[in-house]
Amino acid sequence: MSLFTMYTTPWCGYCHRLKGQLDREGISYEVVDIEQDPGAADIVESANGGNQTVPTLVYSDGTAQTNPSLAQVKEKLAELVA
Repeated sequence: MSLFTMYTTPWCGYCHRLKGQLDREGISYEVVDIEQDPGAADIVESANGGNQTVPTLVYSDGTAQTNPSLAQVKEKLAELVA
């Protein structure tokens, strides 16, 4: 079970970079393409003041991070499992 969902687009370079880093670290996550899921775009907009900024990560506790570093993601995951 993943502790977060990454909202992304196919053309987002930052998304591809973060996915690669997470994959190398063996961190599991769900991916949702906001261009394919209009409801997902609404989630991203609500987390980013009306902007469709990706990658946006929404965690199991309801918090969100926009374009986080790998270190920020690992820190948040450590909080969630503590």
